[in-house]
Amino acid sequence: MGWLTDPFRYAFMQNALLAAVLIGVTCAVLGVYVVQRRMAFVGDAMAHTTLPGLVIAHLGGWSLSVGGLAAAGVTAVAIAWVSRRGRVKEDTAIGVVLTGMFAVGVLLMSRTRSFRDLSHMLFGNVLGVTAADLWLIAGVAALVLAALALFHKELELTSYDPTHAEVLGLRPGLTRLLLLGLLALAVVTGIQAVGVILTNALLVTPAAAAALLTDRLPVRMALAALISTGCAAGGLVASYALEASSGASIVLACTASFAAAAAFATARRQFRPARGD
Repeated sequence: MGWLTDPFRYAFMQNALLAAVLIGVTCAVLGVYVVQRRMAFVGDAMAHTTLPGLVIAHLGGWSLSVGGLAAAGVTAVAIAWVSRRGRVKEDTAIGVVLTGMFAVGVLLMSRTRSFRDLSHMLFGNVLGVTAADLWLIAGVAALVLAALALFHKELELTSYDPTHAEVLGLRPGLTRLLLLGLLALAVVTGIQAVGVILTNALLVTPAAAAALLTDRLPVRMALAALISTGCAAGGLVASYALEASSGASIVLACTASFAAAAAFATARRQFRPARGD
């Protein structure tokens, strides 16, 4: 068992594991709603639409985190406004807002003479997570998970049947805005530590794998969180052993978990009629 525990003798690996688990669990639970609402590209949209906020923050000498969060908040409000009343589908609204915000970022970049390399915000470095980063990630995780627990019934009902929710007096538009706001907070925090690709993978893939295994939303959340935790640990161990990219290893672990869940779900459907006989 030494090959499993040896990598975590080092403080930077311990910090990386804790960060990946905290971000993974937060994104996985949020991802259950994202997958159910067919908003799989919202994480990618949130991450890329932070660009204008990052550029403005850099030019003003402000915190890049605040700039990115502000831009993600604008994105959340814009998506909710464009897709209000169901006249425009959420995936269409995401595409419209994504391209518009990203174009604003590119325009701002083209107007500045000295542009700081923001690749660390877009690609992240999970092995470089500090203790201060962990406190921020833990605080955001606690806030997001508490909000999801508090508004679980509203989010679940509006995810499955928004029309019935509206008849009961709920406001699906506000619930959608709440979900997008929580996504913005989680994504902006995640991309600083683990990057765009890994954040998107943790947001969508564990939730998609869990959706293949059960139809019950609370069980999906538990499974998605468990899958993301296992992939974070397994990916870090593999990256240490192979001397490969930690982020890519975790993403591939998530992809492998989805493939395994898909194979299991297919086998279960094939053998179910035989058991009935």
